[in-house]
Amino acid sequence: MNSKQIIALLPYQDPFLFVDDLTEISSKGISGHYTFKKETHFYKGHFKNNPITPGVILTECMAQIGLVCLGIYILKDEFVENTNPKIALTSSQVDFFLPVYPGEKVTVVSEKEVFRFNKLKCNVKMYNEKGDLICRGKISGMIKA
Repeated sequence: MNSKQIIALLPYQDPFLFVDDLTEISSKGISGHYTFKKETHFYKGHFKNNPITPGVILTECMAQIGLVCLGIYILKDEFVENTNPKIALTSSQVDFFLPVYPGEKVTVVSEKEVFRFNKLKCNVKMYNEKGDLICRGKISGMIKA
């Protein structure tokens, strides 16, 4: 299963799809990119005259790439065309270090900690284009084909 096939199985679409490409994919981890579009609606109010990406959106980007895409890859043999995966975020604990501005491209790197009984727990990090750590945390969720 390749990047395009995994992204096609995601249950998200614009404006709530935060995955542009997946660059490394294995059963042990995954990495990918997303560029935050300057015209996205939440920048108009977060914050006045100094727009930055809300932490909840950064967490969502980390979860989509680092948890959901990895879960789809791990369960790839259970997915068929037109499968609509069932996904539930069960926990997230994220520490934030740097802001993400409109138009900025980020890289998400995820390492599987455990996958058991369709529950996936990952250590996920997000970096900016300079390679600086933006945020990191543990994200867990349930996924079923």
